[in-house]
Amino acid sequence: MTRLLKDRHKMRILTAMDRIPRSMNYISAKLDIPIAACYKCTRELEREGLLVQTDRVLTPRGKRISLYRSNIISAFLTYEKGMLSSTLELSNSSMDVVEKVMV
Repeated sequence: MTRLLKDRHKMRILTAMDRIPRSMNYISAKLDIPIAACYKCTRELEREGLLVQTDRVLTPRGKRISLYRSNIISAFLTYEKGMLSSTLELSNSSMDVVEKVMV
């Protein structure tokens, strides 16, 4: 989890999809991230449960695209006694994701 959150592109993608579902084309253009990197990051974030596909819509050109939204409600970092821990509250789960890392 920590590895995912260290990646600059992934953090920017999660932040951009905080409240409103967005397409990869929108994110790529808005954040100036290559489209291939957007798709790669999205697959990893979706696999970890941090991003969810909310819809598939038809574009004016007749192409289907997926819309994604961040699944994170809140995130907390705590440093105590040489340990850095992160706690994520996810919207589709009653459990928090907690990870502790030695610093």
